[in-house]
Amino acid sequence: MLAREIVGLLGKDGWQQPAIDGLDDSSTRIVSLLNHPKEKEFSTRGLVVGYVQSGKTTNFTSVMAKAADRGYKLFIVLAGIHNGLRRQTQARLVQQLVEPNPSMWSQLTGLEKDFTPQENPASYFGKSNRTRVLCVVKKNATVLRKLARWLEKASDYLKDCPALIIDDEADQATVATKSINPLILDIMGSLPRSAYVGYTASPFANLLIDPSAEDLYPKDFVVNLPKPAGHFGTEVLFGRYALDGEDPESLDDGHDMIRSVPKGDVPCVRPETRADVEGFEPVITDTLRTAVEYFWMVTAARRVRGTGNPHSTMLIHTSVNTAVHNSFERPLRRLRDRAARSLSDSDFLERLRGIWDLETSRVAAEDFDERRVSFAELLAELPGVLESCRVVMDNSSSEDRLDYENGPVVAIAVGGNTLSRGLTLEGLSVSYFVRAVSAYDTLLQMGRWFGFRNGYADLPRIWMTDELAEWFRHLATVETEMRRDIDVYMTEAETPLTFAVRLRTHPALRVTAAAKMRDAVTAASSYGGKRVQTHYFHTNADWLRGNIDAARALVAGASANAVRTEERRADGRYIFHDVPHDVVTDFLSAYQFHEKSPENDADLIIEYIRKRVSTVGSLRRWNVAVVGNPRGEEFTVRPGVTVGLNTRARLDLPNPTPDFADIKTLMSRRDAAVDLAGDTATLAEAAIMDRRRSLLPNTGLLVVYPIDKVSRPSPSKKRRAPLNAEDHVIGVGLVFPMPPDADSTVSKYISANLSNVRIEDEDYSLLDSEDV
Repeated sequence: MLAREIVGLLGKDGWQQPAIDGLDDSSTRIVSLLNHPKEKEFSTRGLVVGYVQSGKTTNFTSVMAKAADRGYKLFIVLAGIHNGLRRQTQARLVQQLVEPNPSMWSQLTGLEKDFTPQENPASYFGKSNRTRVLCVVKKNATVLRKLARWLEKASDYLKDCPALIIDDEADQATVATKSINPLILDIMGSLPRSAYVGYTASPFANLLIDPSAEDLYPKDFVVNLPKPAGHFGTEVLFGRYALDGEDPESLDDGHDMIRSVPKGDVPCVRPETRADVEGFEPVITDTLRTAVEYFWMVTAARRVRGTGNPHSTMLIHTSVNTAVHNSFERPLRRLRDRAARSLSDSDFLERLRGIWDLETSRVAAEDFDERRVSFAELLAELPGVLESCRVVMDNSSSEDRLDYENGPVVAIAVGGNTLSRGLTLEGLSVSYFVRAVSAYDTLLQMGRWFGFRNGYADLPRIWMTDELAEWFRHLATVETEMRRDIDVYMTEAETPLTFAVRLRTHPALRVTAAAKMRDAVTAASSYGGKRVQTHYFHTNADWLRGNIDAARALVAGASANAVRTEERRADGRYIFHDVPHDVVTDFLSAYQFHEKSPENDADLIIEYIRKRVSTVGSLRRWNVAVVGNPRGEEFTVRPGVTVGLNTRARLDLPNPTPDFADIKTLMSRRDAAVDLAGDTATLAEAAIMDRRRSLLPNTGLLVVYPIDKVSRPSPSKKRRAPLNAEDHVIGVGLVFPMPPDADSTVSKYISANLSNVRIEDEDYSLLDSEDV
């Protein structure tokens, strides 16, 4: 009954039927994994993995409604660590659960009131009381201690009280904390029949809890929420790298919405050391000014369109320090006031027109089914936008906070932690982000730009450093791979106690905070059935020439030892069949992989090959291919082996890192079948691997790609730039057969070297604050 009420409310809010059906299916699936409320005792622990700003609150509201219909009585929602998120969550739950059926609910908390002990527990939990009980609390030690003590005193009434605990932002403050974690366990200990379900978009810490400990490891279930239609996520904005079994050509580079902040700008907007915080005065750099001016124009263009979210917000996030936030107030207000006075200045208007025309030419409105707004149209709205634009310092110490409940808001919000967890920034269209971070979960949760952009999907932009953009691209790959592992629980006979989700590492980022990884182990991995390829390269001549020498030695060894050599001049390919494995391992020892590519670890690959050779006799023989482009400039690998150079343009970064190139994809799908007989041009990725398993069950494939050092991109590749290396580049791809037996495993722990990086730690002082 309660669930039907929510469906009706969502329909009134403009939800389309497919979205409502998806919510219904996913919430029903989660409720089906909970214990029946009439069971005598249970203590369920589960985890639901969503996307940042994707509607997780609506999902757990639906779960709560269905659980209430099923017979659960007490509902405790742990709503982050800040008052803003707790209040926002309380308001949503009251609107969607309580107000449609006020006689069915009792509330222990209110909009302005966190939990305070009530005098008579029997009035809430007695058998004669059939109402459901709602309690929305912060993860604050003082609050949770009061709740735990009150529940302990009410223990006589809780034996027949099935409880559902929803932990929103379950990776924050819940895992490996000295105060919050034990208190949550105490609360669960007071409830003989309880189900704990964590919700988060960054579950890395939760998945690394020690399963053998009396803790909150999701031992009973881990569930992926489906990605909602129209959601702007990490992959949509930043692109990602291909995973095993995927056709790299099917992946794009993400929307052209990321703008580069030069490294030299960072000290202007963020103190370099803690000693620099006091008295810090930010400088409005050219990129920050452009970002702010673009925000004003976006807001004006959205007013012209008159559709979508009525609010418009810009986020500036450079530091966790509240003093740094506050230092932006005067410069930003001066910039706004100066812009308002300059609206009749032709030079200023020409500057704005240039920014608008450039941005709307790079991202076409028509590609998102939106109407293009001309500069003349938005100009008429600019005076009103500037007049209504607020500059808000939103942090734990500020009194002037974002408030979307009293009419349309236009705001530039400067903040840190209060804006980086759970709290929705309504109508967010522009972000300026240079915050120093050290871990996947912190980085992912900073991305307030993820979410829905109905009515202005063509207009969002993000200004950040190139390094941060590369980290987000890696994170998109990690996310997709992690979700694949989680799906194993639904498709195979595995549980979180028999199969642990694996998390790919990065040389410059931790998976999560060190304290949360103390129980983690290095996950064993194998290369069986996988395709490995290089996409990061140095561009200096010495490094490149070393790899050219290694490739020439490889081809010489392959030519001398191959059982059969196949020459396909029309295709620009040479294939050396049945080459001894030591020719391949010698090459891998000599070839230099880029140090930022942990998946391309020569030592691990060599170790794996040798294990397979020595234990089962697999990978003794390899096929070695040299793949060129018949239309490219000729390149002689060795006498008798000449191919045309391939073109592989680099990702276009306005401020590229010296001596570095990321080409994103090296191998095409058909290259994985270069050594197979017959017509393979139309085979899908899975079909190629099936044919390899059938025809070459024990043979590996090594493909060498000579790449043109200039490599100009085709005009259609808007997010690519010439490679411009100092010498030609040698790319390498390896295809490993899927073993029919138990595979050999190799592993290596990769630790980030953070000794020279200043990282701002999360401020968790609020967890133990008496000010609740």
